[in-house]
Amino acid sequence: MKKKGMTKAQKNEAAWGLFFVAPTMIGLIVLNFYPIAYTVYQSFMKTGDFGMGNIFVGLSNYQQVLAGSEFWGALLNTFKYALIEVPFSVCIALVLAVFLNRKIAFRGGYRTIFFLPMVAAPAAVAMVWKFLYNQQFGLLNNVFHTSTEWISDPNIAWISIGVIGVWSIVGYNMILFLSGLQEIPHDYYEAADIDGATGIKQFFNITIPLLSPTIFFIVQTRIIGALQVFDLVYMVMDNTNRALKSVQSVVYIFYQHAFTYNDRGYGAAIVVCMLAIIMVITFLLQKSEKKWVFYN
Repeated sequence: MKKKGMTKAQKNEAAWGLFFVAPTMIGLIVLNFYPIAYTVYQSFMKTGDFGMGNIFVGLSNYQQVLAGSEFWGALLNTFKYALIEVPFSVCIALVLAVFLNRKIAFRGGYRTIFFLPMVAAPAAVAMVWKFLYNQQFGLLNNVFHTSTEWISDPNIAWISIGVIGVWSIVGYNMILFLSGLQEIPHDYYEAADIDGATGIKQFFNITIPLLSPTIFFIVQTRIIGALQVFDLVYMVMDNTNRALKSVQSVVYIFYQHAFTYNDRGYGAAIVVCMLAIIMVITFLLQKSEKKWVFYN
């Protein structure tokens, strides 16, 4: 039996659908897919003399990246930063969201205050925290009567950077948790109150399971975001800082090689290696989703 073709109305509807999604498709191609493809292409190249042209070098850039200690050291620093930023920002944001989801005085004001770091300019944030961490005149050392080198001591500098990361992102996580909490039916809590369940039991047996999709989304996006940290390291740590090597991230060394040393092929190879690591982590997270995420 011969299939009927699309009617004129269906063709018009399809044409209008393509028209409306075209800007998004063009944006994805121009701003996402093309840069990814070009970065992979550049990873097989070496910038020519005086920055002119590209010379094909095959896997040479990848061999240098994986054989050198700089990439692995930066990767370790990045994971150390993520180990501070992700769990602390998620836990603190969750607790804040639970408290600010209740009817308390000045609730809107508290939400605004905790969200403010997200709208602050990164340069301003860096200046404020550099002043707080200053060894001689910083507020922290004056309050605790110490002379700690918060961002100059290689042993604690990565922790100091992690603290800034937690402070910067906790408000954003809190807003996402609040939106998830407001989707939980209040009937569950009323039934738990009748059964005599305490607030802590309600939190672990009702709130956490029903909020698990939001927790999973935040954890996954924050791991990806933490592994791409750059601005905090770049703006807080000076090139002359002796603790720089203990906190420099993978994206930071990419920036140094690609834009400071003009070795864009090597920098592209660093990015592709990091992309592969993020994809593996994302795949493992997706595989674990069915074991602890509950969709109601």
